[in-house]
Amino acid sequence: MEYVTLNNGLKMPQLGFGVWKVPNEEVVSPVEHALKVGYRSIDTAKVYGNEVGVGEAISNSGIPREQLFITTKVWNSDHGYDNTLKAFDESLERLGLDYVDLYLIHWPTPEFDQYVETYKALETLYKDGKVKAIGVCNFDIEYLERILNECEIVPVLNQVECHPYLQQKELRDFCEKHNIYLESYSPLMNGKEVLQSEELQNLAERKGKTVAQTILRWHLQSGMIVIPKSVTPNRIEENLDVFDFELTDTEMQEINELDRNLRSGAVPSEMNVR
Repeated sequence: MEYVTLNNGLKMPQLGFGVWKVPNEEVVSPVEHALKVGYRSIDTAKVYGNEVGVGEAISNSGIPREQLFITTKVWNSDHGYDNTLKAFDESLERLGLDYVDLYLIHWPTPEFDQYVETYKALETLYKDGKVKAIGVCNFDIEYLERILNECEIVPVLNQVECHPYLQQKELRDFCEKHNIYLESYSPLMNGKEVLQSEELQNLAERKGKTVAQTILRWHLQSGMIVIPKSVTPNRIEENLDVFDFELTDTEMQEINELDRNLRSGAVPSEMNVR
């Protein structure tokens, strides 16, 4: 595993394990397997409905808590200062933990305009030592600018959809300028078009790796944190097996040229569901 150092000095595994859309009753086994084969960062959220199962897998693993990096998120319906503090306590109880390493705002939901107030609650949790770091998800530049202008603590990262067909170059540049890591979710585009890319298939064949491994390596070498998700044991292992090869500058450029600004998920400015 390779680690990055966040802007508050906290070390975080650069590759983690996501559990989006894995039902609570089915999440324990894949998380246990991920931890067994070497993952140390687990990314969940209240709205995933599987925090209890994730907590059970963590408990079953026997791995010392300080060796793990656990992320969860405040959902849109819990925005607001007091609501966020309450939602955090409930997430912590479901996970069965004394603290989480990273707490994130899941979406800005700009229509309701409470994300600054919500972030101030995250700052309180950080100051109180209940979380090791705070950040955001799905924040476009205009929302990040408000956080930077109206709040005290710079987010450690911004978790957004990112893959070779949606490379988020402008947002990545902004985050880098402000020492905010970009963390990629849906890094394999949820198994959609990007895995069928002829260019990526040819590149993967040259490297003796799968297309998925090649894409994950591109994320790592681009300086991003990445959280692929799978419930299949061999794919869980395959996604972790990306530290024994490198892409050349030319190969990185080949992938950089594939950008199509093509999303598989929601547009942040339009995601106002509660």
